[in-house]
Amino acid sequence: MALVERDARIVNPLGMHVRPGAEFVKVANKFKSSVEVHKDGAVVNGKSILGMMTLAAECGSSIRIRCEGDDAEQAMAALLELVAAGFHEMHLKPQKDGA
Repeated sequence: MALVERDARIVNPLGMHVRPGAEFVKVANKFKSSVEVHKDGAVVNGKSILGMMTLAAECGSSIRIRCEGDDAEQAMAALLELVAAGFHEMHLKPQKDGA
């Protein structure tokens, strides 16, 4: 059983809101390995949308992803690719106050 840990930076302008959180959970659930996400001392289940939402990971923040299981390497590669791609939201811009 493999254990893999890697750091990733949230790069999409809107950070980890509902849609990217759901995308992360969707990808994580394709694998048998357990997935944990760490941020600022908090540890959540990367296969739980509620857990991912509690992280409140803003653009520029750093998270640590931990995968453990027989397909941990594949899970990690898929999750890192998703995060690095900005959850396919790089075209979105934060709204200014009063907009």
